Amino acid sequence: MTKLNLDTSNITLSKAEIERYSRHLLIPDVGLEGQKRLKAAKVLCIGTGGLGSPVTMYLAAAGVGTLGLVDYDVVDESNLQRQVIHGDATVGKLKVESAKQRLLDINPYVQINTHNVLFTSENALEIAKDYDVIIDGTDNFPTRYLVDDVCTLLGKPNVYGSIFRFEGQLSVFWDTHGPTYRDLFPEPPPPGLVPSCAEGGVLGILPGTIGTLQATEAVKLITGMGEPMIGRLLIYDALEMRMDEIKFRRNPNRKPVTALIDYEQFCGMPQNDHLEDNGTEADISVQQLKQMMDEGRAFQLVDVRDPHEWDISRIEGAKFLPLGELPDRLSEFDSTQEYVLQCRTGKRSAEAMELLQKAGITNVHNLAGGINAWAEEIDPSLPTY
Repeated sequence: MTKLNLDTSNITLSKAEIERYSRHLLIPDVGLEGQKRLKAAKVLCIGTGGLGSPVTMYLAAAGVGTLGLVDYDVVDESNLQRQVIHGDATVGKLKVESAKQRLLDINPYVQINTHNVLFTSENALEIAKDYDVIIDGTDNFPTRYLVDDVCTLLGKPNVYGSIFRFEGQLSVFWDTHGPTYRDLFPEPPPPGLVPSCAEGGVLGILPGTIGTLQATEAVKLITGMGEPMIGRLLIYDALEMRMDEIKFRRNPNRKPVTALIDYEQFCGMPQNDHLEDNGTEADISVQQLKQMMDEGRAFQLVDVRDPHEWDISRIEGAKFLPLGELPDRLSEFDSTQEYVLQCRTGKRSAEAMELLQKAGITNVHNLAGGINAWAEEIDPSLPTY
């Protein structure tokens, strides 16, 4: 049994709280003492998106006394398919404030702390130090390594979850009791190998499944019930409706974590899709592309998205050539012709541009912001996705 060290000596439950949590109090494994431990606990959730939504909603309903929310983004319509803590009424508002509003509606007895910042090496230790459990609700490798190193340095458990398309993962990393994320994944994958949910998509129901499991693990750690997922990785396949488990141990050769590092450099990728396009000399804006079209300039627009995306929307005159087929179709490009490459947001087309440049096709540009920017700034009849 692994249980957090929590002081409940000054914790009391009001008559209203006892009535609210009565179904917990009827469980011998929880009882009054377990509910006091939940009220005494402080849980920090990094991210208030797909995973953060069910995690924080269920932890608030369960009576966790203090919930910390870390997010710097605003609610977008594309979030609503899976981020059930938000709704139409809060589109455009800060995610932490939207989430706080919903959580207090679920349980007004919970203290909600908002941290409207990007979780970075500069602020992570200060933000996390006063919390008992850290929930990893992120969607990128730099932040996952950062969260785990913070937990290792502070001696706190890291309740990990990840999702992609139809698959999810769950584990608990706690350096003082077992292996960590670095033991399971010593090195990040090569940049571009694993697309984010923003690029690859995710079944809207999936984060509800994995996030609820994360909330379960957090409650188990707080109350001391059951056996947490320390040293075990749960792999969930929604299409096959199957769960598999992998056991893993500490890596005896893992270097000790002594300080936080530059995680974007370590992973070779940015922490968030919103920050990934810093622009290059070869990038052009959607306004520049429109001007090239209006002037009748001789160039070829090439759309490198996947076939199912081509069905959603397209820019008139574009040639469709999926990125995955590009290495085998380089012969279709003329080194004397000018090309503009376009995808959804500019990330995959930047990869395509690099591939073409290495093949000697140098008169090539990347459309910054992709077709979504075109839809927002040039042709509002096209949907963004």
